Amino acid sequence: MTKQRKYRIANKARFTAFIAVLVIAATFILIPALGFNTASGASTQQYIQVRVEAGDTLWTLAQEYGPSGMDVRNVIYEICQLNGITAADLQAGQYITIPTEL
Repeated sequence: MTKQRKYRIANKARFTAFIAVLVIAATFILIPALGFNTASGASTQQYIQVRVEAGDTLWTLAQEYGPSGMDVRNVIYEICQLNGITAADLQAGQYITIPTEL
């Protein structure tokens, strides 16, 4: 028969602090590993593909399809950055990506 050791807690405050730190460390390790820290619903960018028609300008497209309440100039800047174009590059028949929510 093996002899079992009995452990005695010498300092209860120190032991409690150790357990608290252990639980906090385990939480910070397990939460990202299990995927609970994703907030994709709040930060997902939404886009729309639009075919440019004759007579369309970046200004009219940004006003029509861009996020409401956002300055049209900022929407135009985002459109140009997304598509790698300038206003002079816009041609009828081409498809461009426009952000609908920022």
